[in-house]
Amino acid sequence: MTDENHSNPQHRLGSTMIIAMWLVLFAVLAYLFNGILEDQHNPNQKIQTFSRSDGVKELNLLRNHYGHYVANGSINNHTVTFMLDTGASDVAIPETIATDIGLRKGRPLTYQTANGKITVYATILDEIALGDIRLHQVRATINPNVQGDEILLGMSFLKHIEFTQRGDTLTLRQYPEH
Repeated sequence: MTDENHSNPQHRLGSTMIIAMWLVLFAVLAYLFNGILEDQHNPNQKIQTFSRSDGVKELNLLRNHYGHYVANGSINNHTVTFMLDTGASDVAIPETIATDIGLRKGRPLTYQTANGKITVYATILDEIALGDIRLHQVRATINPNVQGDEILLGMSFLKHIEFTQRGDTLTLRQYPEH
């Protein structure tokens, strides 16, 4: 290439367009790849609830590639991501998320975990929802020891719901109160 080609406005425009095309292509691929990874981690981003004629609300969750059930839901009308955990006594919320959604710390509690004793803080959730399955006044804890954006959906929620696992699908059912 000669110096003549570098100073040619058409050549510079062509080079700029090629660079821009590659940047757009990389951005689109990164966006698509990120979406694929998110779907693998949380295959339950859009939950569909079925209301049966007998008033039972039912939904199905798919297990992610790590073997966990992760799903989008809400606490006090704030969108959150849950990881279902039958080994957790309560709904356990990282402190950063609790602060973001305006939860107040109650009395301190000491829990024994696999990593030793930790102090968490009691709180009550006005409403917690997974799909159209909703509960009110649910016991929870705020955990300052956990970083991340997933809330452990423990037994203070799950004990009110019937759940059945078959293969990689977990079915949750909420029966009407009589």
